[in-house]
Amino acid sequence: MIVIQKPGVLASVQDLGRHGHRQLGICPGGALDVLSLTLANRLVGNADGAAGLELTMGGCELRFEADTRIALTGDDFSATLDGVPLWPCWSVSVAAGQTLKLGGANAAGRKKAGLRSWLAVAGGIDVPPILGSRSTDLKASFGGHQGRALRKGDRLALGPSRLDEAQRTRRPLGLRGPDWGPEEDDAAITLRVLPGPEFEQFTLAARELLWGERWRITPQSNRMGSRLAGAELKRRRGGDMLSSGVIPGTIQVPPSGLPIILMGDAQTTGGYPRIGVVIRADLWKLAQAPLNGKLRLVQVDMAQSLAAWADQQRYLRQVAQGLATAGWPVAA
Repeated sequence: MIVIQKPGVLASVQDLGRHGHRQLGICPGGALDVLSLTLANRLVGNADGAAGLELTMGGCELRFEADTRIALTGDDFSATLDGVPLWPCWSVSVAAGQTLKLGGANAAGRKKAGLRSWLAVAGGIDVPPILGSRSTDLKASFGGHQGRALRKGDRLALGPSRLDEAQRTRRPLGLRGPDWGPEEDDAAITLRVLPGPEFEQFTLAARELLWGERWRITPQSNRMGSRLAGAELKRRRGGDMLSSGVIPGTIQVPPSGLPIILMGDAQTTGGYPRIGVVIRADLWKLAQAPLNGKLRLVQVDMAQSLAAWADQQRYLRQVAQGLATAGWPVAA
């Protein structure tokens, strides 16, 4: 059992998402950074799809009421376990009564100003699955823990762990996580983007601005979408559009001309022109990009997009092989 003593800005139960229901208007949701949750689950011997906690902007405090094992991935909010530092992408044993604390967004010693962390616990968070997922759909108020963000005093049950006692109490085990941070001198995070269905509807100047601007993520962003500030992107001609399907990563341009990059909790259809789509292999970087942080959008083609996805899957296979070599259970 986990007791929420302090939930922080936004904490929720999430797994890899609720897929296969878009025709009903139900978004996939799930962890915004699938890569981080997958790594955390593997570090505690869970299946990749086990439910964990998505913790936004730190500032939270959790108490464990049973012996278990945990792993924290994503951004570094100067986490401590009973005052002992806990580093991202490390798996550690936890004794009943211990408390995990994450500092806030301004915590001392933070190396990067990211946005979210993901906590996996051996056995996973045991909430009832709805439509095949334990994820919380915050806007529709179902799934997860009572269909809502976590509050002080909430108690979360844990599922059966795959770890035996020797594995649970093993010394800390870690790996090097992927680097999501800025790659340019101007501190912009690079996202690779495919041109969207309505790309050609925009002026040549707007298309050049899409790739040339350093976009700022505004504080109005959330799990539904990242709203960007920067240059106005103009269409060659106005007019309404019929609603059409959208997916996480779709870059819509509303009448303001300022793009919105859709996230996991976004609607399933939209009527704004789709100038591009962030490739699947880079969505985890967007989930980590901080408010008021900068983005650099780089055009790629389908072959490059597929190659990037193959690289990410190769990295996950290497992680699985490394953990197996270390005698750790890995269950996809």
